[in-house]
Amino acid sequence: MKKIARKPFRLTKKAFSVPYIAFLLLFVVIPLVLILVNAFLDNGNKLTLENFKVFFTSSSTLTVLGNSLLVGVITTLLCLIIGYPVSYILSKMSSGKILVLLYIIPMGINFLIRTLATKAIFLAMGLELGMGTVIFGMVYNYLPFMIMPLHTTLSGIDKSYAEAAQDLGADKATVFLKTTLPLSVSGILSGVTMVFIPTISTYAISQLLSNGKIFLFGDSIQLSFEQGMYGVGSIMSIVMLIFVLLSNFIMNKFNRRGNAARRSLW
Repeated sequence: MKKIARKPFRLTKKAFSVPYIAFLLLFVVIPLVLILVNAFLDNGNKLTLENFKVFFTSSSTLTVLGNSLLVGVITTLLCLIIGYPVSYILSKMSSGKILVLLYIIPMGINFLIRTLATKAIFLAMGLELGMGTVIFGMVYNYLPFMIMPLHTTLSGIDKSYAEAAQDLGADKATVFLKTTLPLSVSGILSGVTMVFIPTISTYAISQLLSNGKIFLFGDSIQLSFEQGMYGVGSIMSIVMLIFVLLSNFIMNKFNRRGNAARRSLW
């Protein structure tokens, strides 16, 4: 009998991908499949569309969804208004990369701990917890996600473009509006995506910084699962996933259009 020759084991790139694929299957694909299945099941594990009816006919749930989108938009705009000037100034400084770390280092602390510390500060100052404190907490937690892509993009812009515009007689405001701002659109879109998506799906910040007065969509999903309403909670999770996918699609589309426009100008 001929012996079957065994190929020696070699550590290839495919071998390194196996743990990652297993992780995706266990903690991403399978949970998504379970959520999709539970959306069409009732408490008796029978196929039904009642969960969709409960969600789309509940005025309170739709109101919470609208409030979550509103908070997400306000938080994203505030992060952009604050983050762009900070990123622009730091991109002009030689020590800008080191200073950016001051904004990134707090991200190493769990966001619940940061939020509890923020709440303690508000209580010590005697401030009433409500929508204002919730938005402040959102901006505080997600501002670094706006600064990082903006700083990276602004730092990577070739200075020769601004110098060429100045040589042609453009003042500083014109150079910024006609050169720097258009070239930083990709960083703006990345920052908006990184802030808006986690903001609309957050579930703890609003509860902690409002003492339960402000109820957002992520809180509703958590409450549905805690109460055993797995079908309705699954529907809400799917709706949130759709908003995330739509946000990514819209931002990527605008990003491609912006890149095409910039290439045509160059």
